[in-house]
Amino acid sequence: MIGAKIKSYLQERGIKQTFLAEKTGMTNSIISDICNNDRKVECVEYFKICKALNLPLEYFFKDLEE
Repeated sequence: MIGAKIKSYLQERGIKQTFLAEKTGMTNSIISDICNNDRKVECVEYFKICKALNLPLEYFFKDLEE
């Protein structure tokens, strides 16, 4: 579910997954798997993604709290 939100965020802003992979130091494969919900995002990975996108950690959880 978080992966889909990350993917949507990237698509809406025209950000390539390869760019995110470079900014986070993760492989393209890992970013792709996360965005396609083929694997769960680990805490450290989530932190790196939010940092690379300059977002607060709670950003992708906003809608889940309701």
